[in-house]
Amino acid sequence: MNLTQRDAQAIWHPFTQHATAANPVGISRGKGAYLFDENNHALLDLISSWWVNLHGHAHPTIAKAIYDQAMQLEHVIFAGFTHEPAVQLAENLLTVLPSNLKKVFYSDNGSTAIEVALKMAYQFWYNQGQKQKQTFIAFERGYHGDTFGAMALGKSSGYFHAYENFLFEVKTFAFPQTWHGCITAEKDEQLVLRQLENYLAQSGETVIGMLIEPLIQGAGGMRMCRSNFLVALKKLCQKYQVLLIFDEVMTGFYRTGEYFAATKAAVAPDIMCLAKGITGGFLPLAATVCTEAIYAAFLSQTFQKTLVHGHSYTANPLGCAAGLASLKLLQQRETQSNIKQIVATHEQQLQMLASCKNVKRARQTGTIAAFELSDQFAYASPASQALQHRFAKRGLLIRPLGNVIYLMPPFCITPEELIESYTILMEELSEVTV
Repeated sequence: MNLTQRDAQAIWHPFTQHATAANPVGISRGKGAYLFDENNHALLDLISSWWVNLHGHAHPTIAKAIYDQAMQLEHVIFAGFTHEPAVQLAENLLTVLPSNLKKVFYSDNGSTAIEVALKMAYQFWYNQGQKQKQTFIAFERGYHGDTFGAMALGKSSGYFHAYENFLFEVKTFAFPQTWHGCITAEKDEQLVLRQLENYLAQSGETVIGMLIEPLIQGAGGMRMCRSNFLVALKKLCQKYQVLLIFDEVMTGFYRTGEYFAATKAAVAPDIMCLAKGITGGFLPLAATVCTEAIYAAFLSQTFQKTLVHGHSYTANPLGCAAGLASLKLLQQRETQSNIKQIVATHEQQLQMLASCKNVKRARQTGTIAAFELSDQFAYASPASQALQHRFAKRGLLIRPLGNVIYLMPPFCITPEELIESYTILMEELSEVTV
């Protein structure tokens, strides 16, 4: 039996309806921006393998850092103990994050980083006797992970109907998405901001925090908003004593063209969640970073005010070592040059792609580009899967989000590879009936 056949006998895959899904592709190795299947067919990874890979597959610098760390210390309980990679990674992160963020709480993945943020925000007010604060604000079609708190905030994403009876109530507002040529962006923003202010003026004393994917909603369809909107949200949160939480699980580490979406928008949240690219795509690791004031609210002579949260692999030394190596690579002149080239290539090629009759709402933020087809390409629909298969036959790993096609390549991709990808997209889409 080949790898795919063995897989079918033993494995249940994530986000997969096995009754209708095509068989998974067996991947034997990766190198740079490419993955290779069992038949050595190359796939240019235009989605950074579920958005985690920053520098390319099997990058030797990160691999060596993990090996070196494994030969020294592979794991230690992080309650009552610490180690150099965890401390150094936290120190390095704090130098590039907004300056108001002072404390790093490690966890394992994006969902748990969000879960920590929700517990942190709620208990911040609870520890100060403000138990009337019971409500979170979120934005339509936002997606924040698959644990129960994260699902509650992302209920409007449409992924969690089966669990709705178990999810706590969240106040949800529209996300003022925009795209190239959009003429209603400011009007849409002002409408949402007025609705938010009206709600906060009446009920702000009950609101714990406001959670948003800044600049780009990921799984909700790569929907993008302007920096102005985030600036206005920060002012509202300050006015009504509401914590502002940025879910930068996907947008962090130069995906927006800057270190963080917060950096690009010049907005400092009270809590920020990081994961995905933090280790360059090698190992699970996440961090929830907060202000000194939030941290101080948990200090007490009794255990009752403690943030009771942790994971067996919290601040795993191997993951922290990978994170340190990835940060060093991000700061290299070559990487910074590559990021600028990706941004410029997207800008140029999107203009050409927008002329295709099947393409609408083309948009870009930094190294992420996206556009839409017709609504017949629903999430995981036969049409969407067929389109993904067409791209794969041409050597491109593209995983549509329903009718949304997006490109989020690793930073090692060359302009020539990216331009060729756009050429293939144009050719394939010209043959698709939408």
